[in-house]
Amino acid sequence: MKSEEIKELFVQFENAATEVEGVECWSARELQVLLGYTQWRNFENTIDKAKEACKNAGENVAYHFADVSKTIVMPKGAEKEIDDILLTRYACYLVAQNGDSRKEQIAFAQNYFAVQTRRAEIIEQRILETERIKAREKLSQTEKQLSGILYERGVDNQGFAIIRSKGDQALFRLNTQMLKRKMGVPDSRPVADFLPTISIKAKDLAAEMTGLNVQTKDLKGQPKIEKEHVDNNLAVREMLAKRGIVPENLPPAEDIKKLQRKLDGDEKKLLKGNKKNEK
Repeated sequence: MKSEEIKELFVQFENAATEVEGVECWSARELQVLLGYTQWRNFENTIDKAKEACKNAGENVAYHFADVSKTIVMPKGAEKEIDDILLTRYACYLVAQNGDSRKEQIAFAQNYFAVQTRRAEIIEQRILETERIKAREKLSQTEKQLSGILYERGVDNQGFAIIRSKGDQALFRLNTQMLKRKMGVPDSRPVADFLPTISIKAKDLAAEMTGLNVQTKDLKGQPKIEKEHVDNNLAVREMLAKRGIVPENLPPAEDIKKLQRKLDGDEKKLLKGNKKNEK
Protein backbone atom coordinates (compact mmCIF):
# COMPACT_ATOMS: atom_id res chain seq x y z
CA MET A 1 0.00 0.00 0.00
CA LYS A 2 1.42 3.36 -1.05
CA SER A 3 2.01 6.24 1.35
CA GLU A 4 -0.57 8.38 -0.46
CA GLU A 5 -3.22 5.68 -0.11
CA ILE A 6 -2.50 5.31 3.59
CA LYS A 7 -2.81 9.06 4.14
CA GLU A 8 -6.07 9.16 2.19
CA LEU A 9 -7.55 6.27 4.17
CA PHE A 10 -6.42 7.86 7.42
CA VAL A 11 -8.29 11.04 6.59
CA GLN A 12 -11.41 9.09 5.59
CA PHE A 13 -11.45 7.09 8.83
CA GLU A 14 -10.81 10.18 10.94
CA ASN A 15 -13.57 12.14 9.18
CA ALA A 16 -16.04 9.29 9.65
CA ALA A 17 -15.60 9.39 13.43
CA THR A 18 -18.27 11.07 15.51
CA GLU A 19 -18.89 11.61 19.20
CA VAL A 20 -22.06 10.49 20.95
CA GLU A 21 -22.43 11.29 24.65
CA GLY A 22 -18.69 11.69 24.96
CA VAL A 23 -17.87 8.38 23.26
CA GLU A 24 -15.98 8.29 19.97
CA CYS A 25 -17.77 6.00 17.51
CA TRP A 26 -18.39 5.15 13.85
CA SER A 27 -21.55 4.36 11.90
CA ALA A 28 -21.52 0.74 10.73
CA ARG A 29 -23.15 1.85 7.47
CA GLU A 30 -20.29 4.27 6.83
CA LEU A 31 -17.68 1.79 7.97
CA GLN A 32 -19.15 -0.73 5.53
CA VAL A 33 -18.20 1.58 2.66
CA LEU A 34 -14.78 2.40 4.12
CA LEU A 35 -13.98 -1.31 4.41
CA GLY A 36 -15.03 -2.05 0.85
CA TYR A 37 -18.20 -4.06 1.50
CA THR A 38 -20.83 -3.60 -1.20
CA GLN A 39 -23.67 -5.46 0.54
CA TRP A 40 -24.92 -4.80 4.05
CA ARG A 41 -25.84 -8.43 4.74
CA ASN A 42 -22.24 -9.53 4.13
CA PHE A 43 -20.98 -6.82 6.44
CA GLU A 44 -23.53 -7.86 9.08
CA ASN A 45 -21.94 -11.32 9.13
CA THR A 46 -18.59 -9.72 9.95
CA ILE A 47 -20.22 -7.59 12.66
CA ASP A 48 -21.80 -10.71 14.20
CA LYS A 49 -18.35 -12.32 14.42
CA ALA A 50 -17.01 -9.15 16.03
CA LYS A 51 -19.85 -9.19 18.57
CA GLU A 52 -19.01 -12.78 19.48
CA ALA A 53 -15.36 -11.84 19.94
CA CYS A 54 -16.44 -8.92 22.12
CA LYS A 55 -18.57 -11.23 24.25
CA ASN A 56 -15.74 -13.75 24.61
CA ALA A 57 -13.47 -10.95 25.78
CA GLY A 58 -15.90 -10.24 28.61
CA GLU A 59 -16.90 -6.82 27.25
CA ASN A 60 -20.41 -5.31 27.14
CA VAL A 61 -21.60 -5.98 23.57
CA ALA A 62 -24.52 -3.55 23.84
CA TYR A 63 -22.14 -0.73 24.78
CA HIS A 64 -19.71 -1.33 21.94
CA PHE A 65 -22.40 -2.18 19.33
CA ALA A 66 -25.37 0.17 19.82
CA ASP A 67 -28.39 -0.37 17.55
CA VAL A 68 -29.75 2.86 16.05
CA SER A 69 -31.77 4.05 13.06
CA LYS A 70 -30.49 6.17 10.19
CA THR A 71 -32.41 8.25 7.68
CA ILE A 72 -31.24 8.09 4.06
CA VAL A 73 -32.40 10.12 1.08
CA MET A 74 -34.17 8.14 -1.65
CA PRO A 75 -34.81 9.12 -5.31
CA LYS A 76 -37.18 12.07 -5.85
CA GLY A 77 -36.41 13.45 -2.39
CA ALA A 78 -38.06 10.65 -0.41
CA GLU A 79 -36.56 9.49 2.88
CA LYS A 80 -36.18 6.01 4.37
CA GLU A 81 -35.31 4.74 7.84
CA ILE A 82 -32.71 1.97 7.87
CA ASP A 83 -31.04 0.03 10.69
CA ASP A 84 -27.56 1.12 11.70
CA ILE A 85 -25.09 0.33 14.48
CA LEU A 86 -22.88 2.77 16.33
CA LEU A 87 -19.49 1.14 16.84
CA THR A 88 -16.96 2.17 19.45
CA ARG A 89 -13.30 2.22 18.50
CA TYR A 90 -12.90 -1.18 20.14
CA ALA A 91 -15.84 -2.55 18.17
CA CYS A 92 -14.32 -1.23 14.94
CA TYR A 93 -11.07 -2.96 15.84
CA LEU A 94 -12.91 -6.28 16.28
CA VAL A 95 -14.81 -5.79 13.01
CA ALA A 96 -11.52 -5.18 11.17
CA GLN A 97 -9.96 -8.23 12.82
CA ASN A 98 -12.81 -10.38 11.52
CA GLY A 99 -12.66 -8.97 7.99
CA ASP A 100 -10.71 -10.17 4.97
CA SER A 101 -7.19 -8.84 5.53
CA ARG A 102 -6.37 -9.34 1.85
CA LYS A 103 -8.45 -6.23 1.17
CA GLU A 104 -6.35 -3.09 1.50
CA GLN A 105 -9.07 -1.24 3.41
CA ILE A 106 -9.30 -4.06 5.97
CA ALA A 107 -5.53 -4.29 6.35
CA PHE A 108 -5.38 -0.54 6.95
CA ALA A 109 -8.28 -0.64 9.42
CA GLN A 110 -6.66 -3.44 11.41
CA ASN A 111 -3.56 -1.32 11.89
CA TYR A 112 -5.44 1.96 12.32
CA PHE A 113 -7.65 0.68 15.11
CA ALA A 114 -4.89 -1.46 16.62
CA VAL A 115 -2.81 1.66 17.26
CA GLN A 116 -5.70 3.21 19.17
CA THR A 117 -6.25 -0.05 21.08
CA ARG A 118 -2.61 -0.02 22.18
CA ARG A 119 -3.17 3.51 23.49
CA ALA A 120 -6.03 2.14 25.57
CA GLU A 121 -3.72 -0.57 26.89
CA ILE A 122 -1.20 2.09 27.87
CA ILE A 123 -3.95 3.89 29.78
CA GLU A 124 -4.91 0.62 31.47
CA GLN A 125 -1.29 0.05 32.47
CA ARG A 126 -1.10 3.56 33.87
CA ILE A 127 -4.24 2.94 35.92
CA LEU A 128 -2.66 -0.21 37.39
CA GLU A 129 0.54 1.67 38.19
CA THR A 130 -1.40 4.50 39.82
CA GLU A 131 -3.36 1.95 41.87
CA ARG A 132 -0.08 0.51 43.17
CA ILE A 133 1.21 3.94 44.15
CA LYS A 134 -2.03 4.72 45.96
CA ALA A 135 -1.88 1.36 47.75
CA ARG A 136 1.67 2.14 48.90
CA GLU A 137 0.60 5.56 50.16
CA LYS A 138 -2.34 3.97 51.97
CA LEU A 139 -0.03 1.44 53.66
CA SER A 140 2.22 4.26 54.85
CA GLN A 141 -0.80 6.07 56.32
CA THR A 142 -2.07 2.92 58.01
CA GLU A 143 1.31 2.13 59.54
CA LYS A 144 1.69 5.72 60.74
CA GLN A 145 -1.71 5.54 62.43
CA LEU A 146 -0.87 2.14 63.90
CA SER A 147 2.42 3.48 65.24
CA GLY A 148 0.52 6.26 67.01
CA ILE A 149 -1.95 3.81 68.52
CA LEU A 150 0.84 1.55 69.77
CA TYR A 151 2.85 4.44 71.19
CA GLU A 152 -0.06 5.26 73.46
CA ARG A 153 0.01 1.63 74.64
CA GLY A 154 3.64 1.43 75.63
CA VAL A 155 5.32 0.53 72.31
CA ASP A 156 8.15 2.80 71.13
CA ASN A 157 9.52 3.14 67.57
CA GLN A 158 11.96 0.27 68.01
CA GLY A 159 9.19 -1.95 69.34
CA PHE A 160 6.94 -1.00 66.43
CA ALA A 161 9.71 -1.91 63.94
CA ILE A 162 10.03 -5.33 65.60
CA ILE A 163 6.25 -5.89 65.50
CA ARG A 164 6.10 -4.91 61.84
CA SER A 165 9.00 -7.24 61.00
CA LYS A 166 7.33 -10.12 62.84
CA GLY A 167 4.19 -9.44 60.84
CA ASP A 168 6.13 -9.58 57.57
CA GLN A 169 7.64 -12.90 58.61
CA ALA A 170 4.17 -14.30 59.28
CA LEU A 171 2.83 -13.04 55.95
CA PHE A 172 5.79 -14.01 53.75
CA ARG A 173 7.35 -16.88 55.79
CA LEU A 174 10.63 -14.96 55.53
CA ASN A 175 12.14 -12.35 57.78
CA THR A 176 12.65 -8.87 56.35
CA GLN A 177 16.33 -9.36 55.43
CA MET A 178 15.69 -12.70 53.72
CA LEU A 179 12.77 -11.21 51.82
CA LYS A 180 14.89 -8.26 50.70
CA ARG A 181 17.63 -10.56 49.43
CA LYS A 182 15.11 -12.72 47.57
CA MET A 183 13.51 -9.69 45.93
CA GLY A 184 16.73 -7.75 45.34
CA VAL A 185 15.68 -4.86 47.56
CA PRO A 186 18.47 -2.50 48.74
CA ASP A 187 19.07 -2.65 52.50
CA SER A 188 18.28 1.05 52.84
CA ARG A 189 14.81 0.77 51.22
CA PRO A 190 11.49 -0.53 52.65
CA VAL A 191 10.51 -3.87 51.16
CA ALA A 192 7.01 -2.47 50.52
CA ASP A 193 8.47 -0.19 47.82
CA PHE A 194 9.11 -3.28 45.68
CA LEU A 195 6.04 -5.37 46.47
CA PRO A 196 3.28 -5.98 43.92
CA THR A 197 -0.04 -4.29 44.62
CA ILE A 198 -1.72 -7.34 46.13
CA SER A 199 1.11 -7.81 48.67
CA ILE A 200 0.99 -4.14 49.62
CA LYS A 201 -2.77 -4.41 50.17
CA ALA A 202 -2.27 -7.61 52.18
CA LYS A 203 0.13 -5.82 54.52
CA ASP A 204 -2.28 -2.90 54.77
CA LEU A 205 -5.22 -5.15 55.63
CA ALA A 206 -3.26 -6.92 58.38
CA ALA A 207 -2.13 -3.56 59.82
CA GLU A 208 -5.72 -2.24 59.72
CA MET A 209 -6.90 -5.35 61.57
CA THR A 210 -4.20 -4.91 64.20
CA GLY A 211 -5.07 -1.26 64.75
CA LEU A 212 -8.75 -2.09 65.17
CA ASN A 213 -8.26 -5.10 67.45
CA VAL A 214 -5.67 -3.41 69.63
CA GLN A 215 -8.26 -0.75 70.45
CA THR A 216 -11.26 -3.09 70.60
CA LYS A 217 -9.50 -5.61 72.84
CA ASP A 218 -7.67 -2.86 74.74
CA LEU A 219 -4.30 -4.55 74.25
CA LYS A 220 -1.25 -3.04 75.92
CA GLY A 221 2.44 -3.84 75.81
CA GLN A 222 4.61 -5.20 73.03
CA PRO A 223 4.14 -8.99 73.59
CA LYS A 224 0.32 -8.94 73.32
CA ILE A 225 0.27 -6.52 70.40
CA GLU A 226 3.02 -8.45 68.61
CA LYS A 227 0.99 -11.67 68.87
CA GLU A 228 -2.10 -9.86 67.57
CA HIS A 229 -0.21 -8.51 64.54
CA VAL A 230 1.34 -11.91 63.77
CA ASP A 231 -2.07 -13.60 64.01
CA ASN A 232 -3.60 -11.04 61.64
CA ASN A 233 -0.83 -11.52 59.08
CA LEU A 234 -1.22 -15.29 59.32
CA ALA A 235 -4.97 -14.89 58.73
CA VAL A 236 -4.35 -12.76 55.63
CA ARG A 237 -1.77 -15.26 54.36
CA GLU A 238 -4.24 -18.12 54.83
CA MET A 239 -6.87 -16.21 52.88
CA LEU A 240 -4.43 -15.64 50.00
CA ALA A 241 -3.24 -19.25 50.07
CA LYS A 242 -6.80 -20.50 49.68
CA ARG A 243 -6.94 -18.57 46.39
CA GLY A 244 -3.62 -20.02 45.24
CA ILE A 245 -1.57 -16.88 46.02
CA VAL A 246 1.76 -17.38 47.79
CA PRO A 247 3.04 -13.89 48.72
CA GLU A 248 6.76 -14.72 48.84
CA ASN A 249 6.62 -16.33 45.40
CA LEU A 250 5.18 -13.27 43.65
CA PRO A 251 7.77 -11.45 41.51
CA PRO A 252 8.99 -8.07 42.74
CA ALA A 253 7.45 -5.00 41.15
CA GLU A 254 9.16 -1.89 39.83
CA ASP A 255 10.74 0.42 42.39
CA ILE A 256 7.85 2.61 43.54
CA LYS A 257 10.04 5.73 43.46
CA LYS A 258 11.04 5.13 39.83
CA LEU A 259 7.41 4.46 38.99
CA GLN A 260 6.32 7.71 40.60
CA ARG A 261 8.99 9.64 38.69
CA LYS A 262 7.83 8.03 35.45
CA LEU A 263 4.19 8.95 36.05
CA ASP A 264 5.18 12.47 37.04
CA GLY A 265 7.21 12.71 33.83
CA ASP A 266 4.24 11.54 31.76
CA GLU A 267 2.09 14.25 33.31
CA LYS A 268 4.70 16.89 32.47
CA LYS A 269 4.85 15.67 28.86
CA LEU A 270 1.07 15.74 28.65
CA LEU A 271 1.00 19.25 30.07
CA LYS A 272 3.59 20.40 27.53
CA GLY A 273 1.59 18.79 24.75
CA ASN A 274 -1.58 20.57 25.84
CA LYS A 275 0.23 23.91 25.97
CA LYS A 276 1.54 23.37 22.45
CA ASN A 277 -1.97 22.63 21.23
CA GLU A 278 -3.25 25.82 22.84
CA LYS A 279 -0.73 27.99 20.95
